[in-house]
Amino acid sequence: MTHKIDAQGKSVGRIATEAASVLMGKTSPAFQKHLVADVQVVIENASKAAIAPTKLGEVHSKRYSGYPGGLKERTVAQTIEKKGFSEVFIRAIERMIPRNRLHKPRMKRLTIND
Repeated sequence: MTHKIDAQGKSVGRIATEAASVLMGKTSPAFQKHLVADVQVVIENASKAAIAPTKLGEVHSKRYSGYPGGLKERTVAQTIEKKGFSEVFIRAIERMIPRNRLHKPRMKRLTIND
């Protein structure tokens, strides 16, 4: 089964929570927490999602090299510029899904179209 989400005019967090609950199978009447749900999630118009200007300046990801002064931070705007809108959605959704043995199979069922 395919679940389509139109991102036009919606915030990233609202779309991410809907996609995460569908990927986990919570919307299915045959929900079983130990199985991957038989559903594909497609997010359309990702580039038309509403992102507030203040959110574009917020830190989106951090990496630390282990050396003094080695903290690398990337804002939402830099992520969109470098990797596109799909990366913002992927990072938001993958953090809402539990990190267990079902995480990777669930994330493989996600498709994002700009």
